[in-house]
Amino acid sequence: MIHGARSVVLHAKNKEDALSRWVNRIRERRGTNKAAVALANKLARMGWALLRNETVYCPA
Repeated sequence: MIHGARSVVLHAKNKEDALSRWVNRIRERRGTNKAAVALANKLARMGWALLRNETVYCPA
């Protein structure tokens, strides 16, 4: 999860979607590595919620 999140953090610099903006704010305040860990945590929580509720992801 961390390795995938690190890749997303590196590529989020030039994007303007909601998740990329969130990642960029975390990266500016805390640094790249902590942003990667925060993103991995967020993705794991989202995945768990989808499995628990037996739903399909639908971005807001």
